Amino acid sequence: MPEIVAAILGWAIPALIVFGVTAIAIAAIAWAIRRSRRSPQARAAAETARAHAGTSLVRLDDAVDELELEAGLSGALYGGGAPTSLRRARMTAQHIRDDAFVEYRAISGSEVAPSEIRRVAARITSKTDAAFATISRARAEHSDWVAQNVSAAEQVASARARLAGLREGMGDPAALVAELSSRFDDDEWREAARAAADATAEAEEADRLLESAAAAAADPSRSALPDLAAAERSLRRAQADARTLEETHRLVTQAAQALPSEFDAARAAVRHAMVTREQLEPSDADRLGDEVRSIQDALEALEKDAARRPTRTVDAIARLRDRLDLALGDARTAQQRLRGARTALPGTLAAARGAVARAEGAAAHARSGADARARLAAAQDDLAAARRAQDPVEALDAARRAMRHAEDAKALADYDRRGGI
Repeated sequence: MPEIVAAILGWAIPALIVFGVTAIAIAAIAWAIRRSRRSPQARAAAETARAHAGTSLVRLDDAVDELELEAGLSGALYGGGAPTSLRRARMTAQHIRDDAFVEYRAISGSEVAPSEIRRVAARITSKTDAAFATISRARAEHSDWVAQNVSAAEQVASARARLAGLREGMGDPAALVAELSSRFDDDEWREAARAAADATAEAEEADRLLESAAAAAADPSRSALPDLAAAERSLRRAQADARTLEETHRLVTQAAQALPSEFDAARAAVRHAMVTREQLEPSDADRLGDEVRSIQDALEALEKDAARRPTRTVDAIARLRDRLDLALGDARTAQQRLRGARTALPGTLAAARGAVARAEGAAAHARSGADARARLAAAQDDLAAARRAQDPVEALDAARRAMRHAEDAKALADYDRRGGI
């Protein structure tokens, strides 16, 4: 019997040693592989792949804008008789672009593994390449149809009609700016003044280009297409700036009207916070009391210049309400949270709309990169979600996310405009 035990031990001990060494080796190899996949070199390679995907995504976003221009012309000029391939290509490209921006945002965080970044970046690049191929085929078919069915004179006449409609809709941009400048600080209407000046200049440029296109259309030896395309782009920029002017004017005047109710709602929220404070433990009560007093002081400071700076004041009040919610934490009941969200939502939505509008204006006048466009898309999605939400708490959270994304988008667009310096 001892001999059998000794034999078993003589066999088992070396086997266990070999097994242990093998397990340690496997664990070491697995650790080395995981480390290499998250090494600085792997992270740099993944960032290169992400940047390449972002470049492709920006090109696709620009191409979609051009397709919208061409598809719009087809519908306006040709009474719907143009081939549908261009419109189908535009819709396909829009869906691919929107989905790709969502994926791009998902791999933009520092916590994403390099292998996942490379995998998703490769998928984005592949999908955008396929979209470009579809766009190229549709454009070729559309160009052939235009050459056979449309005269340059018809194109010029239609563009002139749209330019006349734009000018009629704009009215007197200078009058809107003058109204704002007489009531508010310049940081409230500076963007409106820029948009008014740009819209007027772009409309004049479109008019000049259409004159040139008309002259080319009357000369068989010349092509009117370059001037027509340039005029259409000027017209679109003028339309965008006219919308910015109108939106800025509306946001500022609505904020001015909303100021009394925003201050009242904020002060009511502060009073409710002080009532909640009485129910807390002494240390928590002291902490909340200090924060509430700080918020009260900030509200009083805001009121001095509020009438001259309405949108900035509404934005600041929305941030103070956010601070108050953070300070209260879980101390409130569900009913109190719901009531607070209902009173905070109008001002926060207004602040989010203003932040998104500023980000859109910055992106429109900069050669924005993929990160700025992705953040702007996120801000627009969150703002839309805030408007759709039936639950005031969910709506408030979405509006606050929209503000943060819009601020990031504007900062990135400004950085891109300066050339990354």
